[in-house]
Amino acid sequence: MSEFIKAMLLVVVAEMGDKTQLLAMAMASKYKVGQVMLGVLIATIFNHALAVLAGTYLSTVIPMQTVETVAAVAFLAFGLWTLRGDKIDEDGEKKHKFGPVVTVAIAFFIAEMGDKTQLMTITIAAESAQPFFILMGTTTGMLIADGIGILGGAWMAKHIPDIYIKWVAGMVFMFFGALTLYNTLPAAFITPVYVIPFFLILGALIYLFGVKLAYHEKINQPGPDNQVKKEDEVI
Repeated sequence: MSEFIKAMLLVVVAEMGDKTQLLAMAMASKYKVGQVMLGVLIATIFNHALAVLAGTYLSTVIPMQTVETVAAVAFLAFGLWTLRGDKIDEDGEKKHKFGPVVTVAIAFFIAEMGDKTQLMTITIAAESAQPFFILMGTTTGMLIADGIGILGGAWMAKHIPDIYIKWVAGMVFMFFGALTLYNTLPAAFITPVYVIPFFLILGALIYLFGVKLAYHEKINQPGPDNQVKKEDEVI
C-alpha cells in the first residue's frame, strides 16, 4: 500500500502545471467532463502499463528522442486542429472523426509518451517489486491532477467565449510542441537557418487553419420562426 501512495503522490506533484494537465483543461472546454475523464483514464492505463512493463529498458527499445519528436509533431498538429474547430451539422451537433473519448485518449497517450510522469513511472517501477500497485498509484495520481484541470476547463467553457478558449488552447498545444522540438532536436537544427522558416511556416499554417479553414458556429440563421416574427413586425 505504501508503494501505491508513494507513486500517487509523486505523480500528482509532477503533473501539476504539466502540459498534459493543460491538455485536460483544454479538452474539457470542448467535450463533456465525463468523456474527458474516461479518455484520460484509458490513455493513462495503457501508457503507464507500458512504462511499468518496460521499466528502465524502454529507452533501449524505442529511442526517447524519437518518441519526443513524434509527440512534438502531434502537439503541433493537434494545436492546428483545435484552431480549425469542429464542423457543426444541421442539428447543431459537432462532428468528431473518432468521437470525444477516443480523441481524448489518443491525444493523451501521445502527449504522455516521453513526458516526465511516464519517465517517473519507469523509474519507480524499476525500483519496486510491486508493479500492480505502481500502475494503480500513478493512474490515480494522473486522474487527480488532470481532474483539477478538467474542472477548470469546464468552468472556462461556461464563462468564456468559445473563440477565445479555442485560440488559447491551440497556442498552448503548439507552444509545447515547439518547446519539445527545441529540447529534442540536435543543436545543429536550432539555428536561424531552420528556426526562421519553421516559424514562418507555422504562422502560415495558423492563419490557414485558424482563419481560412476554421469552422464557425452559425448564429441567427433564417428560419420559419424568424420569418413569422419579421412578418409580425411589418404588420
